[in-house]
Amino acid sequence: WLALLVVGFVPALRTTRKETRNRMQRVLVGVQITGSCILLLVAGMMARKFQDVATADLGMAVNAALTLGRPLLIKGEPGTGKTMLALEVAKALKRPLFEWHIKSTTKAQHGLYEYDAVSRLRDSQLGDPRVQDIKNYIVRGMLWNAFASEEKSVLLIDEVDKADIEFPNDLLDELDRMRFRVLETDDEIVAKERPIVILTSNNEKELPDAFLRRCFFHYIKFPDAETMQKIVDVHFPSLKKELLTAAMKTFYDVRNLPGLKKKPSTSELLDWLKLLLAEDIHLLEESRAAEGDGPNEPGRRDERQEDAGRQETADDEVGVENRQAQAGPADQDKDRSRTTRR
Repeated sequence: WLALLVVGFVPALRTTRKETRNRMQRVLVGVQITGSCILLLVAGMMARKFQDVATADLGMAVNAALTLGRPLLIKGEPGTGKTMLALEVAKALKRPLFEWHIKSTTKAQHGLYEYDAVSRLRDSQLGDPRVQDIKNYIVRGMLWNAFASEEKSVLLIDEVDKADIEFPNDLLDELDRMRFRVLETDDEIVAKERPIVILTSNNEKELPDAFLRRCFFHYIKFPDAETMQKIVDVHFPSLKKELLTAAMKTFYDVRNLPGLKKKPSTSELLDWLKLLLAEDIHLLEESRAAEGDGPNEPGRRDERQEDAGRQETADDEVGVENRQAQAGPADQDKDRSRTTRR
């Protein structure tokens, strides 16, 4: 970009104002084209790395967050690949990855650092000389590790909605200015390279508006049948087409059941297919077909039930004839009337 500006601006000093304006417009167009080429290059790198799970709108969201330098907030159902996105971005860009998995008891301070006062008290009682330097008891958090990285890194803050409602607000300044202060030592930690921050949320609770304003937001829709088939093909490339079709139909039928509180996710579909392959499903189909309950004989079960009913009636009639041969005339008349009613 700097070379383009020099090439366009220096000769413009020797020309008229109109020519200068035209030349600068061409330079700006060149800068825009160069920026677009960089975005396409990054998108191509990412598409080659996780083309099985990334849709076009997701790739655009990642590229936009990289260009703006803002944290990328990803929402969606559990099991749609939100966490895997950060892993694939780190692989595609060949950057170190720092993962911070949030729990209900997590505080924003845990991501910066923690002061281990208990260990320092214990060491002082034991006469350890390390107690003279308080820095020995400062435990770095994931944000500190990402800020201290010598190269641009990827920072994953996973399931941010699990923590307290004040958790996102407590990180506003640190994520915005990329610096924080250690109170115990009065040191200021400044990010050497601004990390690529990816936050995930299962949408269990609303996040503060001030926090959302500082993020680039994207919602991952649940994959449609075509996208899901591509995902399955990556994990099970040799899966039989008939089995895949039947499994996909059953999976989406279950998801569409009314009143279902917990719908099955992508990861559960993959686990189910793995179990089907482990149980050698074709042998099970052969055994069902041998019993007459196979997929190509839908009416055999009803036929067997009718045959069983006719056989039961025939057995009753035989039993009646045997009793008539052994009984007297009165009993025979009763058996004949009972058979007639039947």
